Amino acid sequence: MVLSDIHNQEIQNKKTLTEDQILGVLGTAAKKHRDSIAQFQQGGRSDLAQREQAELRIIESYLPAQLPPEEVKKVVTAAVAELKPQGQKDFGKVMQAVMAKVKGRSPGTLVSQLVKEALS
Repeated sequence: MVLSDIHNQEIQNKKTLTEDQILGVLGTAAKKHRDSIAQFQQGGRSDLAQREQAELRIIESYLPAQLPPEEVKKVVTAAVAELKPQGQKDFGKVMQAVMAKVKGRSPGTLVSQLVKEALS
């Protein structure tokens, strides 16, 4: 299915994807699988959740290693120190800077949570 996603993206872009773009497709696929796992677990369908987890492990093997939350927090702290945001109104600016630095090595939800904590 991931190969199909990559192929479809290449058709949309009308060119071969770069490595970063392929990692983006893989990241999106991994997020979809995580969401599915959560839904299947809520619905009591552990059999389907296990299948999704197995597929997720395969996808994650092609993604860069994830940064531990402590490392992401250091990146957020550095970005806040560098940008000197004026509170929550600069949330987007800080998020953009942090996401550029962690580039696929941390889920956006974690980054968002850490940036909100740093700005409050």
